[in-house]
Amino acid sequence: MSPRPPDEQPELLPGLVRATLKESQAKARATRSRKAAEATITEVDPVARVLVDVPLAHLDRPFDYAVPESMAAEAVAGVRVKVRFAGQDVDGYVLERTDHTDHGGRLAPLRRVVSAEPVLTPQVAGLVGDVAQRYAGVRSDVLRLAIPPRHATTEKKPPAAAPAEPPTVPQAAGWDGYAPGEAFLAHLADGGSPRAVWAVAPGDDWPALVAEAAGAALRAGRGTVVCVPDGKDVARVDAALTAALGPGHHVTLTADAGPAARYRDFLAVLRGSRRIAVGTRAAAFAPVRDLGLVVCWDDGDDLHAEPRAPYPHTREVLLLRSEREGAAALIGGFSRSVEAGHLTRGGWAHELAAPRERLRAAVSIAVAGATDHDRARDPSGFGTRMPSQVHALIKRALAEGPVLVQTPRAGYALALACERCREPARCAACAGPLALTSPTTPPACRWCATAAVGWACPECGAAGMRAPVLGEARTAEELGRAFPSTRVRQSAGEHVLSEVPDAPAIVVATPGAEPVAEGGYAAVVLLDTWLLLGRDDLRAAEEALRRWSNAVGLVRPGGRVLVVGDPTHPAVQALVRWDQSGFARREADERREARLPPTTRLATVTGEPGAVDDALTLLAPPPHVEVLGPVPAGPDEERLVLRTPRARGADLSHALGELQRIRSSRKLDAVRVQVDPVVL
Repeated sequence: MSPRPPDEQPELLPGLVRATLKESQAKARATRSRKAAEATITEVDPVARVLVDVPLAHLDRPFDYAVPESMAAEAVAGVRVKVRFAGQDVDGYVLERTDHTDHGGRLAPLRRVVSAEPVLTPQVAGLVGDVAQRYAGVRSDVLRLAIPPRHATTEKKPPAAAPAEPPTVPQAAGWDGYAPGEAFLAHLADGGSPRAVWAVAPGDDWPALVAEAAGAALRAGRGTVVCVPDGKDVARVDAALTAALGPGHHVTLTADAGPAARYRDFLAVLRGSRRIAVGTRAAAFAPVRDLGLVVCWDDGDDLHAEPRAPYPHTREVLLLRSEREGAAALIGGFSRSVEAGHLTRGGWAHELAAPRERLRAAVSIAVAGATDHDRARDPSGFGTRMPSQVHALIKRALAEGPVLVQTPRAGYALALACERCREPARCAACAGPLALTSPTTPPACRWCATAAVGWACPECGAAGMRAPVLGEARTAEELGRAFPSTRVRQSAGEHVLSEVPDAPAIVVATPGAEPVAEGGYAAVVLLDTWLLLGRDDLRAAEEALRRWSNAVGLVRPGGRVLVVGDPTHPAVQALVRWDQSGFARREADERREARLPPTTRLATVTGEPGAVDDALTLLAPPPHVEVLGPVPAGPDEERLVLRTPRARGADLSHALGELQRIRSSRKLDAVRVQVDPVVL
């Protein structure tokens, strides 16, 4: 097809010229209008100190800007603004308005007020600074954790209505079982600020007890922040608060709620129409008015550790906030972290625990094959994965209700070995580990997914395989064969159950995925305890005890627990005696001798070898800081370890903050700085 002659072409060029001209004129009018508005600076507090959203450590300070007359009414402390910084329009927050500045030249004016909503309260702004200083980070990074992204449509809607009348707070019914639980709640209801570490007894409804504590604070006209590890716990506390106080007194703050719902609930707390905030890590910064109580549940869970810089821990954020705002603090859990135990040992907090008689009546915990009688009844049971005691306990307990079986691994058979010589089975293509995903599929490589049909052991030539490590799917299959008339349910991986009915059933779950049973489980079985204890981590035993304790905590009053493991291991003995606090004390003593946290403040600097060497050269630590390394930390990575006495921890954080500022100003290769890392 021949092209159209030039004289027949449509007249596109004049239209484009006119559109471009109109756009240029509109931009010019907008520029003249903005400059005219900025030309007049307000006379009342004409200087705004703005924290600019720039993730550079050497720029982590307020900058002064002039406030135009047209923005004087809206540019108040806490609002979002746009400012000109380094030739670009960037976001920022107004920290304060003042009538003077230390800047010698002419101040640049604010570009515009993004929103008239003061989303950064003075209390949260101070907490953000404390957290950044504590973890040698940048305030702009902490602000991203504290304040959700703006949702303009939600912000324009009318504020949520406050409850019509104060709630009828029930009298504390469950706290009388903890000494001195009633005194803690009475002090809280009188407007005091008690601090406690709470050891919850097995079978107790901890969300209901947290709701009672929040109600006591609300009775005194004060707010509450409750932080839990995951959404499943948020849902439980949400239901307990609704049952205790009625709807309309609290909000839930979680990332999976969606931007609109999350920002709506954030505004409800900010504006004072809701006084109780429940959520995961970010809820620790919720702008609750007249804060009277902070609660951290299961502080040993690694979900409380923020995976983004500056890597703050929820427990430490809440403790900093408690000190700053004079609020009560409650650190609770079925188990006890070494850090929580250090709070009671140092006298910062009191201990809330149930009497020994009540614990003995609440649950009975035994170890399979631990007594001579057990070994006489089942001589072959020692060393087996599921001895006859497991089947006997499940059979008896199913007559009363559901049974929970905890196993540490998800999947079917996650590792295979030669049946004859026990040599690990490896893939012929990439040398990766072989595994079974189901009973009907052939072994396949976990790395490259190549099927290993016709595999033979390269060491001894045998073709048979055995599975030294079994997952929850294989465990459920074995229990289904042993109890063919009983329903077997699985909770692991992407298929996690939130709750199960009070009916006979076997629930096989991985740690952290255990569903809540209505009325509690009749029995709990803990399998493969050696797997949790065998982790290459300083906290392996502490973490294993925490996961076991959380499973045992789901048992109903008078329930039974059977542990399949080494009865001589200190963590297993602590579980049998339900003495998590004693175990935490012993762990703390051992770490004190080795000069490890929590008795010391420890920090790591990780990066490429050249970057770590630069950091070591530029670092100016105080004399009391001990420098260890650098040592290899992985492929093409090295790690520098710094430690100092806990009382001098602020000096170490300050030195690392200065290091970050120097490196940022010189544009050196990045390193990862972590203060008190969870994993060691």
